[in-house]
Amino acid sequence: MALDGFNHQTISRQAMKAELLDAETELRLAYAWRDERDEQALHRLITAYMRLAISMAAKFKRYGAPMNDLIQEAGLGLMKAADKFDPDRGVRFSTYAVWWIKASIQDYVMRNWSMVRTGSTSSQKSLFFNMRRVQARLEREAQAAGETLDGHQLRQMIAMEVGVPLHDVEMMEGRLSGSDYSLNATQSSDEDGREWIDTLEDDGSQAAEMVEHSRDTDTLRGWLVNAMQALNDRERFIVRERKLREEPRTLESLGTELGLSKERVRQLEAAAFQKMRKTLEANSREIHGFLM
Repeated sequence: MALDGFNHQTISRQAMKAELLDAETELRLAYAWRDERDEQALHRLITAYMRLAISMAAKFKRYGAPMNDLIQEAGLGLMKAADKFDPDRGVRFSTYAVWWIKASIQDYVMRNWSMVRTGSTSSQKSLFFNMRRVQARLEREAQAAGETLDGHQLRQMIAMEVGVPLHDVEMMEGRLSGSDYSLNATQSSDEDGREWIDTLEDDGSQAAEMVEHSRDTDTLRGWLVNAMQALNDRERFIVRERKLREEPRTLESLGTELGLSKERVRQLEAAAFQKMRKTLEANSREIHGFLM
């Protein structure tokens, strides 16, 4: 059943006109889709049970999602059920489809409830959809017994009832108590009111820090150039190949190119670093240990 371009009342009326499948016909259609990938059989199966999907979607209207979107998600769950249904198990398709339809709608509601992810575990999902109902029942029972529950007691009882940690209940209570607000919203009704985003601290580098960093980098670069100039050509070559290349060369490969042993190259490298260290220390003792 195509849903685009129709409102949910039209979709519901069309679904109510669909055929009712007896168990034998349902089983035959399920086998035709599973074994032969018969798309006509799939279409009949989906269309016949679309009224079930719409009925389940209607139960989630209180979460504020558009009914058309809920029906769309219910339809997707119904199609997933048809694709995974095993007629050999002896279970009616409608019984099997209920789980997939409900899961699809719940996932949609939770994805769209808030820009902040509300919950991902099965226990958090159960809490999201049952917290208000459990809370209302506990409050009724306490009132009937002449008791008064404070917020902490109520949250503890909800956690025990649903089987989740107390901090999950506290988190979910906060998520369900309000909606998302734009950081560009003003803090007051005045047109010139400051936006909320203006109150956030800027984590980026400040201008003074950037200037200081740039100056220090230039100074360090100059010191390194002077230190490199204090080396002879062979030492500069070894330092450049060992420390300044994106992929440093090995002592063995340099030894082969220079006609030296691996140990001799290591000695020359150590001597070059020692010369550079002395030059750098002459410029500033703060740079001591740079090449350690």
